[in-house]
Amino acid sequence: MHPPLADPAVRRVALVRLRVGLGDLLCSQPALQRLREARPELAVSLITWPEMAPVVDRLGDAVDELLPFPGAAGIPERTPDPAGWAPFLAACAEREFDLALQVYGDRPAANEVAAAVGARLTGGFAPTGWRPPAGTEHLHLRYPVRLHEAERHVRLLEHLGLPPSGPPVLSFPIRPDDEAEHAATLAAAGLAPGRYAVLHPGASAPTRRWPVQRYAAVGDALAAEGLAVVVTGTAGERDTGARLVAAMRAPAVDLTGSTGLGGLAALLRDCAVLVGNDTGSAHLAAAVGARSVTVFLPGDPVRWAHRGERHRVHAADVPCAPCPHLACPIEFRCAESVRPEDVAASARALAAVGPVAR
Repeated sequence: MHPPLADPAVRRVALVRLRVGLGDLLCSQPALQRLREARPELAVSLITWPEMAPVVDRLGDAVDELLPFPGAAGIPERTPDPAGWAPFLAACAEREFDLALQVYGDRPAANEVAAAVGARLTGGFAPTGWRPPAGTEHLHLRYPVRLHEAERHVRLLEHLGLPPSGPPVLSFPIRPDDEAEHAATLAAAGLAPGRYAVLHPGASAPTRRWPVQRYAAVGDALAAEGLAVVVTGTAGERDTGARLVAAMRAPAVDLTGSTGLGGLAALLRDCAVLVGNDTGSAHLAAAVGARSVTVFLPGDPVRWAHRGERHRVHAADVPCAPCPHLACPIEFRCAESVRPEDVAASARALAAVGPVAR
């Protein structure tokens, strides 16, 4: 029996990737690209939330379409829309999928979604403690908890028939309109490529947000080295950006909510260094070849940190980290364990290397 991704009879594939994070989808990109290179004739539908369309668009030809997901019990990213299920299932049936894969992660509810798609074959990650239906064991891979997110997805597709290859490498296309936006941003703010540092203090979960006052200390230390300091974030994080700028002694340029996705990618590409939380900006920086210092509080660096000489990690030094909490139930001791002077030293060392080669 052929593994499904080596089987020419498998022509239409549904990937159940019910994430809302920029970093989640960027970490899927190397596996998706390998799938396209190995099976260019496959029709690949990515089942995820409709608001992820701008990120899916950046995956290029690795994905043929985004199939909007209406939500379901046990999937925490968004409140379910029960009225959306009938149209969703009808769209799945219309496509007559040969294979549906749970590529969400370590959550059995995602396997229920994959089964509901109605594909001829259903497989993907087998969450911790969950047993695949009889006869489908070969279509599942026990969720590899201790691998990096990008490596997990590559490992799954190799298990299902893709040929092995080298370590996964993130990438992100920067388009001409992104370059034009970026040039206008630099000109308006008086910034020069390689002469500014970016601080990204936001994150979707409160437990992943290193305190603003600590970012301010890092920003002042980098400003003392002659670097301009730029603050970034989403439109919903404008208050966080404003508090950081106010907490700094040195002036800073607040671009929170002011750049598009591609404009942010170009801004990171040309910065001296990014200092940010364990969130999408760190993955975007890795995808465009920027240097970064990432603060990990409850998150697990083994699963999410990028490796190599361009990246540094400062992780919480407390026995309760990593942890799954979105809001800390105690005194947020992990944030206190990461010292601004240590983060600033790593950022200074990376910034001193000189301009990033393009």
